[in-house]
Order: sequence, then C-alpha cells, then structure tokens
Amino acid sequence: MIQKVFAIVVLFSCIACNNGSAQEDTVLKPSEFLQKLQEDNSAQLVDVRTVEEFSASHLRDAQNICVTDDDFEERVKELDKSQPVYVYCRSGGRSARAAKTLRDLGFERVYDLDGGILNWEKEGLETER
Repeated sequence: MIQKVFAIVVLFSCIACNNGSAQEDTVLKPSEFLQKLQEDNSAQLVDVRTVEEFSASHLRDAQNICVTDDDFEERVKELDKSQPVYVYCRSGGRSARAAKTLRDLGFERVYDLDGGILNWEKEGLETER
C-alpha cells in the first residue's frame, strides 16, 4: 500500500514539474535547425564560440556572444526572452552550456544545434567567413 501511495506521489510530482514550465529546449540536427531558422522570422541566432572561431566561419546572420566570456550573461540579457534563441558552437558542448544558462535566465524557447558547426559543415550546409 505504501509503495502505491509513493508511486502516485512521484507520478503527480513529475506531471506538475512538466506542466509548470513554458520553456522549450530542443537539440536539433543541422537540417532541422536550418529549416526552423528559415521558417522563423523572429529567430535570434547566437554563435557562442570565441571571436577567433567566429571570424574563421559562422552561420549567416549569427551574432557572436562567447559563452566563456565573463560578460556572457549580461550580453544575452539584451536578447528578447519571448522570441526563440538558436545557439551553436563548435561541437555542441558550449552551446549546451549556453542553452542551460538561457533557460535559467527565463528564455522561453532555446534551440541547440546538434554537433555544432562541425556537424553543420559535415552535412554540406553553408557558412560565411
């Protein structure tokens, strides 16, 4: 009997946690990421790599806000929290960190490029220099 009560409490707790958040954080494959970007007129595209990496190549219309810089949180606060934010880095590690920070700051929709720009280029998608 106690196990059933415990299971019900855990179930309701999980449901409450999932329904209580309007945030959406999705890791998208490059083709999905590109499609959503093209369909979304309000997209905010952020390259979270260093200035040097950004200068070497980046996605069109991306702005560079390096996640390892001390002022990252201050700079992303200038973005519109009600609009989607698309983040990417070299291979996915730093963008995952950036996505978490954005969620913690109250951003509603955060999309992360799976495998970063390396995966983007591997699929033959276009970058700028």
